[in-house]
Amino acid sequence: MVMARGDSRRQHDGFDGQLTDCVAIGVLTELVPRGLVDEVVDRAGRREKRVRLLPARVVVYFVLAMCLFFGDGYEEVMRKLVGGLRFLGVWRSDWRVPTTKALTQARARLGEEPLRLLFQQVAVPVARVDTVGAFLRSWRLMAVDGVQLEVPDTAANVKAFGKNSHHGALGPYPQARVVGLGECGTHAIVGARIGSLYRGERELAGEVLQGAGPGMLVMADRGFYSHALWSKAAATGADLLWRVTVLVDLPVVEVLDDGSYLSVLGDVIARQRYRRHVRAGRGDAVLQGCPVRVVKYRVADRDGGDEVYRLVTTILDPQEASALELAAAYHERWEFELALAEIETYQRGPGRTLRSKSPEMVRQEIWALLTTHYGIRRLMARAADQAGMDPDRLSFIRALRVVRRHTTEQGAFSPSFPEAGHWPGTGRDPGQAQPAAVSSDLSPDRETSPSQPTPDHRTR
Repeated sequence: MVMARGDSRRQHDGFDGQLTDCVAIGVLTELVPRGLVDEVVDRAGRREKRVRLLPARVVVYFVLAMCLFFGDGYEEVMRKLVGGLRFLGVWRSDWRVPTTKALTQARARLGEEPLRLLFQQVAVPVARVDTVGAFLRSWRLMAVDGVQLEVPDTAANVKAFGKNSHHGALGPYPQARVVGLGECGTHAIVGARIGSLYRGERELAGEVLQGAGPGMLVMADRGFYSHALWSKAAATGADLLWRVTVLVDLPVVEVLDDGSYLSVLGDVIARQRYRRHVRAGRGDAVLQGCPVRVVKYRVADRDGGDEVYRLVTTILDPQEASALELAAAYHERWEFELALAEIETYQRGPGRTLRSKSPEMVRQEIWALLTTHYGIRRLMARAADQAGMDPDRLSFIRALRVVRRHTTEQGAFSPSFPEAGHWPGTGRDPGQAQPAAVSSDLSPDRETSPSQPTPDHRTR
């Protein structure tokens, strides 16, 4: 919250502090409390050297709120973010919502780094050992996948991110490429890299997979496989379950009782040598490389045909995970595709570009999208665990609406501030939902179609 003019301090019922100290983001404040926001701002070197009407912490919360209310303009987002503060009655009557220009400049001052650090700090696996559908035996089911997000068609964005082409014709908008690592059971994205179309998904995946580790079973579609990426992912200590194309040589070394078989994954040189020896009829042709286990099966489609799946895994012993278990687990990978679709379709909205007109602001916005999506999915996982049900059965759209409503009604009420446990003059516990404030001094918004952004939707 900001003061447009005049003294930003005012004593009221024992409260004597910056009104901007009250700004939070509803039920997501537990995930991103004031102290953590201040920490990432300091680590990024973005702490203001003088008192500003839009301090860095407030701008962080504003950028997060911007990704909850994607169809609203900057000024309307700020109105919703600070709406609960009017219930306190602690500010001057001449308070005004900052202009779109002021908010745009504040975003630019903040930069990308605080939001990137914030996501990296909070985004950790959330599934418990008893979370329904989140594990295969002792392995946490994880997946890596990518999505392309359209951004405004500015010269800077085109240069930084590039455009896709179809039959020689460039697409209408530049696109930022995002590759993420996430939990299949909860849809929580716990790692991500942002790049351009000039960088392939495999390159970005090589970076994001460094967040994998022991106890995880990381799944990937056939487009991600390369020997180099497989080797890098396996070196993290995580187990792998990846689909591969028919072009990957998988000679049978030993057939196992469950119908799977042991094989070897070789690099390009090893595969070429192996193929030469096979063509020459050499009986001693051996493919050198990484030992793997292969699970091969068919999936019928609606047209009466079928599709062959070839999965390779680092789990070599069928007693640890049978072929049937691995085949069933692999199809949980699609849950992570749905997680990316939640951001692209429901949170951002279909047919929309991101707001930001410069590359750094695009990346800032994407980190905020990822953080708010993670916060929503974390709340959903907790609710599902309490009910003993699969998180997949909960509605993301409904959860998004709940978070939006709490941001509007209690945007100012952090669970940890003030220390006394009650807000001055309210007699209410800060964790309780607060009534939405009606601001008599705010002018009515221009009527806008729900499917279209407000006039100042795309800025910087």
